[in-house]
Amino acid sequence: MEKPTEHRQMDNSTQEASPTDGPLKCESELKSKLKRELRCAFEASAKGESPTLLNLIYTDLYIIEGGTAEVNDEHEVRQIEMVSRKSDRQEKTVRQDKIFKGSPGREEPIRTVLTMGVAGIGKTVLTQKYTLDWAEDKANQDIQFIFLFTFRELNLLKEKTFSLVELVHHFFTETKESGICSFEDVQVLFIFDGLDECRLPLDFNNTKILTDPRESTSVHVLLINLVKGHLLPSAHLWITTRPAAANQIPPQFVDMVTEVRGFNDRQKDEYFWKRFRDEEQASIIISHILLSENLHIMCRIPVFCLITATVLECLTINNESRDLPKSLTELYIHFMMVQVRLQKVKDQGSETDPPWSPDSRKMVEVLGKLAFDQLQKGNLIFYESDLTECGIDIRAASVYSGVFTQIFREERGLYQDKVFCFVHLSVQEFLAALHVSLTFINSGVNLLEEKKSWSFKLFGIKHKQKVFYQSAVDKALQSPNGHLDLFLRFLLGLSLQTNQTLLRGLLTQTGSSSQTNQDTVQYIKKKLNENLSTEKSLNLFHCLNELNDCSLVVEIQQALRSGSLSPDKLSPAQWTALVFILLSSENYLDVFDLKKYSASEEALLRLLPVVKASKKVILNDCQLSEKSCEALSLVFSSQSNSVRELDLSNNDLKDSGVKLLSVGVKNPRCKLETLSLSGCLITEQGCTYLASALSSNPSRLKELNLSYNHPGDSGTRMLSALQNDPQWRLEALRVEPAGVQWLRPGLRKYSCQLTIDTNTVHKNLKLSDNNRKVTHVEEVHSYPDHPDRFYFYHQLLCRNDLTGRCFWEVECRGTVNVAVIYKAGRIQDDFEYVFGVNDQSWSLFFSDDAPRSVCHSEKEMSISSSSSSSSVSNRVGVYVDCPAGTLSFYRVSSDTLIHLHTFNTTFTEHLYPGFTVWSPGSSISLCEV
Repeated sequence: MEKPTEHRQMDNSTQEASPTDGPLKCESELKSKLKRELRCAFEASAKGESPTLLNLIYTDLYIIEGGTAEVNDEHEVRQIEMVSRKSDRQEKTVRQDKIFKGSPGREEPIRTVLTMGVAGIGKTVLTQKYTLDWAEDKANQDIQFIFLFTFRELNLLKEKTFSLVELVHHFFTETKESGICSFEDVQVLFIFDGLDECRLPLDFNNTKILTDPRESTSVHVLLINLVKGHLLPSAHLWITTRPAAANQIPPQFVDMVTEVRGFNDRQKDEYFWKRFRDEEQASIIISHILLSENLHIMCRIPVFCLITATVLECLTINNESRDLPKSLTELYIHFMMVQVRLQKVKDQGSETDPPWSPDSRKMVEVLGKLAFDQLQKGNLIFYESDLTECGIDIRAASVYSGVFTQIFREERGLYQDKVFCFVHLSVQEFLAALHVSLTFINSGVNLLEEKKSWSFKLFGIKHKQKVFYQSAVDKALQSPNGHLDLFLRFLLGLSLQTNQTLLRGLLTQTGSSSQTNQDTVQYIKKKLNENLSTEKSLNLFHCLNELNDCSLVVEIQQALRSGSLSPDKLSPAQWTALVFILLSSENYLDVFDLKKYSASEEALLRLLPVVKASKKVILNDCQLSEKSCEALSLVFSSQSNSVRELDLSNNDLKDSGVKLLSVGVKNPRCKLETLSLSGCLITEQGCTYLASALSSNPSRLKELNLSYNHPGDSGTRMLSALQNDPQWRLEALRVEPAGVQWLRPGLRKYSCQLTIDTNTVHKNLKLSDNNRKVTHVEEVHSYPDHPDRFYFYHQLLCRNDLTGRCFWEVECRGTVNVAVIYKAGRIQDDFEYVFGVNDQSWSLFFSDDAPRSVCHSEKEMSISSSSSSSSVSNRVGVYVDCPAGTLSFYRVSSDTLIHLHTFNTTFTEHLYPGFTVWSPGSSISLCEV
């Protein structure tokens, strides 16, 4: 924010201006007016309606700095579901009263701020609270005038002309009455709320330049020149918008982009504590929301918190015995019923009166038709012409908004005509779904079909119902950006008989049977096994939830808990169920390690939505290729991208893979701070791609690991030069060890030649093949006594003191343990231990020609049946990265390594390979690699 203007900084030796002077008098009058207009936030409750002081119920929002003003036209429910995974993560947060100062440490001046957020997330209330705090002298007193406009109001001036001064005079008469005709010498903030609702032609390339704030022109020309800085370059601008419209302002005219993330968990709870004075009631409601994944996610949106609070307040006040609603459909049905009850209160009706009257039924039917017709057109704000097209008289619309105040709103600008809207997009989608459902039940007409439905006489009713709901699924899947996703959830939820029972009185007959619901469930499961995008598949899982079917999710949850998950046997639907579960549990998203599920490229591509939502992503040793690099590049370029740390070590990406990866790294949306490409077969050419990408986006990366590659002198110099560039924040660059020897594919580049320590071999173990093979035999060998020899368990160690990265392979026959141990602790309490049973060792148990389990510190974990298949060889591969603290076991199949298990720890002592050969005839053989 710029310093206060000179006339506001006069010292005591200067004669102070009289309060009646123009600017100061105008400022005082403007603040008084804004305090009157902005002090109340209208909220209705189950008990009735009353204006509430904004300062009493306002809860701080979670606002982050960053992002780009690019379009995001995904359905906003998809966006908020991703937002809910990120709200409490390490982001650059911005205090709402410091919106023009940015996050702590930012020094660049800020003229124009663009604030994005989905519908109902709190953007408008944020600007209201910011302006009210200024008017009440609580914050930002370096600003002399705040002028708050909405695009809803400006749209109505589309055909009129004003100068900038006249436009301000038009909305803020105090400035005209005070005779203020210039704003060049005072600090002014213009707030433009709701860019997504703008119906003005904002053409930034073909609009004349205007520098005189007293010259009249079209409103859109004023706005464009104000944004470009031709008009009042010293003024501050704050523009709010939904993400789908963010690109209407070219990024070169925006100094900072912020995003309103709604409420984080703490703020959400704070909202409900403020909303309900009864602590027991608030506690019940907060606990219920936590138990419902749908409600928990959606309550990141303040407007949805209001809807939820309205319903749960009513149900808990009335002590109804039914369970509190968990599905979205059930919640919104109750929400509508609350509004019907409020209408009875207004009409002074009796508590015993039927909930539905002819008037309330008519209102819901008309509003449902408006909701559906305008949803198809993509309209969220309705003017008189829009209502007329739907056959609604403006006077009737005013009545509806006066009755269903939390469903349909009539809003009026300071001096302008009326506009109408639903309180939230989800309310419009619910009513649209209700309209389509009612129409089908009452007349058999399917409004989603291009050609209207057939008569009931031509087909049986059950067949008609089956076709109706299946066609709705198809229609939603055809939407390129998911704009019918929530509509479909509501429509299918309305097909449940339990939900139709709640609507008794509005529905005169039921519209589906339990068999129809099962047919729909099976149809959705069939679709889930087709080649759908992950986003569409995830929405179908939400649809299954609305239909009370969780069978796929339960299957995968049980497999995860039992450790029997077999990724190579999962169907596409089951893969999506795994994604759904992982995204529904924030516990999985801090660190995502692909090897926990399957160290394969197929698994990575299936789990990309989880990768996108995770902060730290571990993909090392997963046999990834260029295809994975291309997919990860798209992740880095996406708006819901959360990845800060990425480990791609020991994948044969080569220079061609790095080239693809670099496309995403240089994208402004890329947030990577730590990147490891160690052991990825990278040469000087790959370093060139990286250097170019990092030069384009130098502000993020702090650590880059290129060890165990062959960058050459040239590649090293390029990256070192960038490290010394002051634009970089790179704190650590690692290129050693380096050399051509590290260009061998796979983990075998780290192969070491093991040597058996003959002083450790048990006397029932026979050495052969140049001491490369060990066999358990009945006879006792006359090995000399030695302090290091094993006398109780049939075990042995190798001489190799493992350092850095090491890999070896061993052929296993019979029943054996393949282990890594701390040599110093191999004997405890004067007694030997079996490898793997304590915290001094880690082992793989191999039996009957297959790996069976891994063990450490008496904790044994089974190996999945797919990994222990006897169709591959008896070779076991062991890879240890001592500095990184990782130990991995593999099954060797020709040139392919099948991942079995990885231990992650911190090695505190020297490590040595070891083996247990349990039964006579069992053996191990050290292999040439």
